[in-house]
Amino acid sequence: MFGSFTEDQLQLRELVRDYLRDKSPESEVRRLMATDEGYDPAVWTQMAREVGLQGLAIPEQYGGQGAGWTELGIVLEEMGRALLCAPFFSTVVLAATTLLESGDEEAKQQYLPAIADGSLIATVALTEEDGRWDDSGITVPATHTPDGWTLSGAKHFVLDGLTANLVIVPARTASGISLFAVDPAAAGVTRRPSITLDETRKLAVVEFDTTPARLIGAEGGGGPVLRRVLNFAAVALAAEQTGGAQAALDMSVEYLKTRVQFGQVIGAFQALKHMAADVLIEVESARSAAYYALEAAAQDNDELPVAASLAKAYCSEAFVTAAHQNIQFHGGMGFTWEVPAHLYYKRARSSEVFLGDAFAHREALAQRIGV
Repeated sequence: MFGSFTEDQLQLRELVRDYLRDKSPESEVRRLMATDEGYDPAVWTQMAREVGLQGLAIPEQYGGQGAGWTELGIVLEEMGRALLCAPFFSTVVLAATTLLESGDEEAKQQYLPAIADGSLIATVALTEEDGRWDDSGITVPATHTPDGWTLSGAKHFVLDGLTANLVIVPARTASGISLFAVDPAAAGVTRRPSITLDETRKLAVVEFDTTPARLIGAEGGGGPVLRRVLNFAAVALAAEQTGGAQAALDMSVEYLKTRVQFGQVIGAFQALKHMAADVLIEVESARSAAYYALEAAAQDNDELPVAASLAKAYCSEAFVTAAHQNIQFHGGMGFTWEVPAHLYYKRARSSEVFLGDAFAHREALAQRIGV
């Protein structure tokens, strides 16, 4: 059961919120989402070396600060609130967690310090053309040759796959699912951007043609690692969704308090009060689910798989509800390009299906509790 944040954690939230208010205003989000890279390299480096966000949850022996999932969740909640355009989720949540869970000490020593200091952008290329977010959808084969491992095939919906300097690829060998590190500059790698609804998250298709790859961890040991990584990632995404939902609610309330119709602010109308109250309940419930899951992740206890699916399912729908109602509160202008409501709605929709939609997580939750 989640208690409360410590004074240090509250100060971390204020620090990150102030930093992102300065570095990720709406104007900067709109500028970066129009670029191919989708992030500002100078801010990325500063975020790592002066604020310490990329290395926050990486153990100290690998160049990080050794904090935990609660602190990382606070950061992600604020990044969701600001719609930060940066390869943070792919690098810190997906790739760094996969390396930490892999048990491959050499890989951790090689890659984690570079992630912590901001010199390495990494991602995990899990999904294939069928869009499944579990290991059952992995078909890309890995072949062992006298010169080492090679990969052939394609991965789809790869988060920040166009800018990553390291791509971790789950592939199948004779022993089962295994993890491989691929240098995108290696022979046989082709990367192309994907058309996405949410331009604040850059996706790509990454293709391999007899591409040399380095085995991470034990051959055939990738399945259990991926399942744990996906649990942690679902928790992280739930925290980010909570921040986005709160931002959409804040935008709604501000508009309801200032827009005047028939001689009074529209927030005085009972129907709109009820709609806003319903959104508030959704956002607060989402926050409770996300914080409960963060606590389970921080303690790495037996409740983590259940809490992760519960939080991802609830926060996905709460964010969509808050973003959708924000547009409704704004009326016709809510659909215009100039009003930022659509940015949160698009992020809510992309996050809804990222790592599996609410239906998939409810099904997983039912299986995990034996229903």
